[in-house]
Amino acid sequence: MSDPTGLPEGWEVRHSNSKNLPYYFSAATKESRWEPPAGTDTEKLKVYMATNHSGPAGIAGLPAEGKIRCAHLLVKHRDSRRPSSWRESVITRSKEEAIEILRGHEQRIKSGEVRLGDLAVSESDCSSARKKGDLGFFGHGEMQKEFEDAAFALKPGEISPIVESASGVHLIERYVDRPEDWLQPHRN
Repeated sequence: MSDPTGLPEGWEVRHSNSKNLPYYFSAATKESRWEPPAGTDTEKLKVYMATNHSGPAGIAGLPAEGKIRCAHLLVKHRDSRRPSSWRESVITRSKEEAIEILRGHEQRIKSGEVRLGDLAVSESDCSSARKKGDLGFFGHGEMQKEFEDAAFALKPGEISPIVESASGVHLIERYVDRPEDWLQPHRN
């Protein structure tokens, strides 16, 4: 009998309590990841998730009413509320330098050279970098006000101008609001 999840052999769907999102785990390698592993039958996985991981909001990890899903690229500076990251233990750049760095990233993204999520993996000062900047679903009151206001002002698929918050400076991308996008890595 084939695996009803559509995942390759040895992989299973688990649920992150901290993010309230499903993730994929390989018992053999102990690898966990937010995106389905290579070789996944995505059509089978969609059916499995809809059937087995649904709750009041529908499929687990899909939005409750009034929530959106975004990714971001964060560049911290010395005046950020926590001027350190997984990339640098002590961040000494000025806010102006952080904005200049982010402007360079913004130009590369807008030119189509690179996607925000792909750049976030190596350049974002947020721990969400390992998930291509994906912050999951959030509603009003769950993020810093400046970030929230900018994110909710975006149309699905749009990328914000530079946004300043207590954390640093950000580019924010609102994900497209289609169920098939929620179960797969984001694509432009």
